[in-house]
Amino acid sequence: MMGALVLLHRWLGIAFCLLFAMWFASGIVMHFVPFPSLTEAERFAGLAPVQPGEAIIAVGDAMVASGIPDATRARLIQRSDGPVYVVSGSSRMRAVHASDGADASVQSAEVVLAIARAHADRRGLDAVRATIVARADYDQWGVPDGFDRHRPLFRVALGDAAGTEVYVSSRTGEVVLDTTRSERGWNLAGSVLHWIYPTVLRSNWALWDRVVWTLSLLALVAAVMGAVLGIVRIRRRGGLIGSPYRGWHALHHIIGLGSTVIVLTWIFSGWLSMDHGRLFSRGQLTAAEAGVTNAVPDWRGVPPLNEQSLSTGAREVEWFAFNGSAYRRDRTGLDSQTLTRAGEPARDRRMMFLDAQDVISLTTRLGGRCDAASVLADSDEYPARSSVPGAPVYRSRCDDVWFDIDAAGGSVLQRLDSSRRAYRWAYSALHTLDVLVLMAHPRLRDVLIVGFCALGLVFSVTGIVIGWRRLQSKFAT
Repeated sequence: MMGALVLLHRWLGIAFCLLFAMWFASGIVMHFVPFPSLTEAERFAGLAPVQPGEAIIAVGDAMVASGIPDATRARLIQRSDGPVYVVSGSSRMRAVHASDGADASVQSAEVVLAIARAHADRRGLDAVRATIVARADYDQWGVPDGFDRHRPLFRVALGDAAGTEVYVSSRTGEVVLDTTRSERGWNLAGSVLHWIYPTVLRSNWALWDRVVWTLSLLALVAAVMGAVLGIVRIRRRGGLIGSPYRGWHALHHIIGLGSTVIVLTWIFSGWLSMDHGRLFSRGQLTAAEAGVTNAVPDWRGVPPLNEQSLSTGAREVEWFAFNGSAYRRDRTGLDSQTLTRAGEPARDRRMMFLDAQDVISLTTRLGGRCDAASVLADSDEYPARSSVPGAPVYRSRCDDVWFDIDAAGGSVLQRLDSSRRAYRWAYSALHTLDVLVLMAHPRLRDVLIVGFCALGLVFSVTGIVIGWRRLQSKFAT
């Protein structure tokens, strides 16, 4: 039995030692340089004020023109070629011109460049030399599933000193992603390696999911076997823990004993990052719950937008369904908005967010016995954040299930059952150390993560040396 364990650990270790080293080294990089994304602050800064003087069809007509029967949201934005409604439902997303409801998808290179330049100018970026680099469904930075509704994407190089590139959705004409030369370079050494994220593999989500899950599981098996062997091989000399090995094998043994908890914790939690519903729930609404939250109101009854009703300086006007009613919010700043229910008098425009009663009226239809909705504290162990800074997030506990509702836009941010709450600790807490005591001391958290990764990297290097020597001797004979 022990002989088989030694043999299996040896060859699994040889197969995975480079992967272990890659994970630990790239983990340090991605802790400081996350995968490129367009933040909400950047997106909002790139929006132009809505022009109220232009003829705009009613949102109900835009919903019909979109051809999306289950549409639950519509955003009015000012594009370089005029105002556009971006209509979305559970199935798809589509843009229509606000002037006549005609299709507003983007095909023209001139329109794409105009959109990219206008966005860059409002953010203070140099776009004088902007050019379209590519139009593609996938590339290294536009491969995440969140862009599926926007494909294909136009990639526009601004030609500035930072090497900024922005991605424009062909479906809606919105800028949905930006990257810089520095971000791209660091992420090739960080997230792309850590997640095994080459475009050719990641563009097929199902294949990528199976490959990385299997590799992670085999790596976990190798680590567990190594921990067992390391403990069994402990020798005591003069009251001290020693190793029966010499040279690199001794280093591998001793460092492995010292880093056993770290290596097992991170490999196990990293494997769980690929769980995707295998062991834990995915946190998605059930079909019945989705039917409640996505209940489509009578959009035809929503009053048309006019210059008098539009908030001064609004950069985005959004209509959304919540608890069977239509709401409208005018976003005048990143952290400022006005919110009304369709048909309510103008005096109610002073409201900025949904209140606890609005939330509980929805959640009581989602679950059984629901507690009163309460505002989520910033220090909550199960955090959720609105995209609007300072906007409250309400949590309502309905029996075993918790619902976190964004008071700014009415969306369900989290559905936490007991399985999902356990996953928060088994994956997120173990893999990123995002526990309250460390989040309150970010420098300490940085030191721990870098230190633990460095220790894991050194341990992996000893395995690489041993594995290389084993292969040399094997092929030499």
